[in-house]
Amino acid sequence: MAAAPASAQRARITPYIDASQVVAADLNGGDVLTYSTIGAGIDASVQSRRVEVQVSYRYEHRFDYQNKLNNDHTHSGLATVKAKVAPGFSIEAGGIATRTRSDIRGDVQTSNVGNFSNSAQVFSGYIGPNVATHLGPMFVNGAYRFGYTKVEAPGQTGVAPGQPRLDNYDDSKVHVATASVGVKSGTVLPVGITASGSYTREDAGQLDQRFEGKYGRGDVVLPVAQGLAVAGGVGYEQIKITQRDPLRDTAGNPVVDGAGRFKTDPNSPRRIAYDLDGVFWDAGVIWRPSRRTFLEARVGRRYGSMSYTGSLSYQASPGSGIQIGVYDTVQTFGQQLNGQLATLPTALASTTDPFGNQFSGCVYGTTGAAAGGCMNGVFASAATSAYRARGVTAVAVAGRGGTRFGIGGGWARRDFIAPAGGTAFTTNGTSDTSIYAQLFASTDVGPNGALQGSILGSYYNSDIPGNDGIYGWGANTAYTHRFGRLGATLSAGVFGFEREGQSSASAQALLGLRYGF
Repeated sequence: MAAAPASAQRARITPYIDASQVVAADLNGGDVLTYSTIGAGIDASVQSRRVEVQVSYRYEHRFDYQNKLNNDHTHSGLATVKAKVAPGFSIEAGGIATRTRSDIRGDVQTSNVGNFSNSAQVFSGYIGPNVATHLGPMFVNGAYRFGYTKVEAPGQTGVAPGQPRLDNYDDSKVHVATASVGVKSGTVLPVGITASGSYTREDAGQLDQRFEGKYGRGDVVLPVAQGLAVAGGVGYEQIKITQRDPLRDTAGNPVVDGAGRFKTDPNSPRRIAYDLDGVFWDAGVIWRPSRRTFLEARVGRRYGSMSYTGSLSYQASPGSGIQIGVYDTVQTFGQQLNGQLATLPTALASTTDPFGNQFSGCVYGTTGAAAGGCMNGVFASAATSAYRARGVTAVAVAGRGGTRFGIGGGWARRDFIAPAGGTAFTTNGTSDTSIYAQLFASTDVGPNGALQGSILGSYYNSDIPGNDGIYGWGANTAYTHRFGRLGATLSAGVFGFEREGQSSASAQALLGLRYGF
């Protein structure tokens, strides 16, 4: 019998069903909640020369004996796909299903066990082609991406009564097209030259919001030493963000629908939230001393003030590496979520987190060349207003044999952009800040066991009225033992949040069985 090709041997597809019993005890003297769950999902991985796929998805339904659950089902999953259709032509796609905070001022839910407030189910996905080819000495690149994001109604948020009401995110469709052409240094000229451009159009369901942005820029790279170059660029950019007013009652309050979202006033003119038209520039250094190390740092002026961007990647070994990114851009919740999804690696570390945190924070890669990324800054809240997003994210992974470690963290700031004027509250000119850190570790225990644990912490603050700043924290551990196709998991954790005048802590335990087909 002929051996199967290597590409076929690297495919793993495992659908499964599971059931569990959950206990959540309020450590502040509240109730003890018990319920059962049944779930179904799939874990799939395909790695070949032409196709890279990783999918992890699970649907869970909850059965409550005491009628105290405020949510009886949840979706969680992450998918990344890259297919090389022809030389220089590929198609990429990805998607995520998880939960996001709804109001930056509200509660912090660090676990999806039991009753959670200020938490909404979110779905997001993208798909698009990429082209990379050469015309003589010139390289030519192009890409298009269509993305869609949907957020369900959050229910209670934990914001104190009497505070200004913020709108709830609904959905958005975004189109992004990019192109670049140029020559590398030393091919035609001593310097490398690149001309590039981009067009973005997003239409959001809430208040008929529309985002349209486009830019063109030129860049020059001048090598000054082995592995070191200076770079600079200048461009012209236009961004326009508009929306309509919410419908108001006789008291001047926004009229909301059954999901708590503002209704759009059909007679409202389209109001301008942001209108940028001007030149931007940046300059910096590029350092690449080896194939395993890359650093780029730039400083410039954009969006009317100084701007700082950069990235660092270092591959210490095949299974260990570091990635750091510094960003500054004007965008929306849907754009930022889609954009971060598109940067995640196609080989991700699988985690057994029955408390449902694996896709709402830092996601770790399995190779040092692609360490992963953190989604915490995006999921600080599903903001309906556009914003200028600035921040730093860092992820490091290390693996040897059956043991893996991952650590991630960052800082994020959003300066909100909305139409000014009028008598009602607006987020225009307000901002929020997020600080987060996360640690993950797993190891094999014998031939059929696995032990893993995680620790996480976060802090959210905003100058929107009704905010006091809030800390979120949690830790959990899980042991899984496999009996052939059947696996048993025992997990325990402690989660909570704290702010001025209020604290919450919960101890949680889960015993579950999973059968893989």
